Amino acid sequence: MRSESDRAAAMVLVVEDEVALSHVIQAYLATAGYATASARSGPEAVELARIVSPDVIILDLGLPGLDGLEVMRRIRAFSDCYVLITTARTEEVDRLIGLSAGADDYLTKPFSVRELVARVQAVLRRSRSEFEAPDRRTVRTFGDLEIDMTAHEVRLAGRPVPLTPTERGLLMTLADRPGQAFSRRQLMETVWGDGWVGDDHIVDVHIANLRRKLEETAESARYVTTVRGIGYRMGKG
Repeated sequence: MRSESDRAAAMVLVVEDEVALSHVIQAYLATAGYATASARSGPEAVELARIVSPDVIILDLGLPGLDGLEVMRRIRAFSDCYVLITTARTEEVDRLIGLSAGADDYLTKPFSVRELVARVQAVLRRSRSEFEAPDRRTVRTFGDLEIDMTAHEVRLAGRPVPLTPTERGLLMTLADRPGQAFSRRQLMETVWGDGWVGDDHIVDVHIANLRRKLEETAESARYVTTVRGIGYRMGKG
């Protein structure tokens, strides 16, 4: 991700087949100081993501050519940029599937474009400030799991674990204070930011994704443990 001084160059890829809405979103983003690119179909979105290397992708799930979920799966094969999905209010299942497939956040249509831009600003601020304190510049080890807090790299039994920015943020937050129980709201305030408004059970979806990549389940958790009635902590209960 780009630094604060290079904010104007931050790239947002808008993937939306409604031309008028795409133009409005791009206009608001440009006013906020971001570079933009746009795609109208699934195949075009995947191709453009390779070319422009976006910091954030705003991805509509209902696309021609390839649906948004398949677009995200393909992009996740070569990019860990933030992905914010947009979907119709009635498509709750699609939102959950989208988060499970690698999205970091979502907005339901119709949405405020100002709120959308605020979400983009929030994730870019998060990417710059995430775990930069000197006391966090270290490697944390939990059995076969190694978390490099400086390089933002995770290895399991020596193999790199590909995580989305949100999954990595959750893991590093928990690993920074092993044994401490974090509520869902505390995790949201740390990883999403205290200005984020939404259902705190989004944390559960990302934790489930994280556990899958760490080759564990809620019932056999070696690393991320559920604390009943509270939330989660690093280490066995």
